[in-house]
Amino acid sequence: MERQEPTFGDGARPAPPRETRSPPPLAAVVVVIVALIAAAAIAAYFFWPRGAPPPPPGPERATVPAAPALPAAKGPQHPLEAEATDQPLPTLKESDGPVAAALSALIGSDAFGRVFLTENLVRNIVATVDNLPRDSVARRVNPLQPVPGLPATTGKGSSLALAPANSARYAAYMRLVDGVSADKLVSFYRRHYPLFQEAYVELGYPNGYFNDRLVEVVDHLLDTPEPAGPIRLTQPKVLYEFADPQLEELSAGQKMMLRIGKDNRERVKAKLREIRAALH
Repeated sequence: MERQEPTFGDGARPAPPRETRSPPPLAAVVVVIVALIAAAAIAAYFFWPRGAPPPPPGPERATVPAAPALPAAKGPQHPLEAEATDQPLPTLKESDGPVAAALSALIGSDAFGRVFLTENLVRNIVATVDNLPRDSVARRVNPLQPVPGLPATTGKGSSLALAPANSARYAAYMRLVDGVSADKLVSFYRRHYPLFQEAYVELGYPNGYFNDRLVEVVDHLLDTPEPAGPIRLTQPKVLYEFADPQLEELSAGQKMMLRIGKDNRERVKAKLREIRAALH
């Protein structure tokens, strides 16, 4: 019989009270984000930083410590052709409204309102994309609304596993993934690329090129392994972990890909391949 439990996490601290909503989905983050920045595709949970619960967002924009900047490469590895526009881009500081309006026009105002948080939108998309291949994604920089509810599980003890019904929790996000044109997403991305690049430099990569990082992250997500059989879970304290140590050692982004279920994962990967092809 299926049951619902606390949420996933990488640390040992207690999960939030049951009446709170689970941490924001990532996805969209990668298909919206990563797909453009893509539109709400993965819609999975963020893992909390190891050993600590996520801090509440402060009044000021929270910054995410970046990895040390790499030496300058011989130019971008995946140069992006700029797209001409009749309207000048806003400054990064003033970009929330215009970028939100452009995304809203692309995916629909109702869908946009259900999925996105508009404050520091470009900065938060860039920070989230950059964090996907790491151990955790900082909750405070998530650009998406949280997915309501808790993960559906089946069994107990050594048979505890993600339930097939858990995939249904992402239905609204998968409709966005299926319904949004990869070409239109990439067009939006090209048009607004200077803002994403500026945010990436600001994050701590003065010699970096954001589109190179985006392609790297897309490839990383496409490399998510396919488990054989049900995904077993353990619950050493309050938060769930993958029972398979190899799965538990995966990045935050690949763990999210596992949680959305096999059918959803195949649809997300198909969209990511379309985007990957268009990003050259």
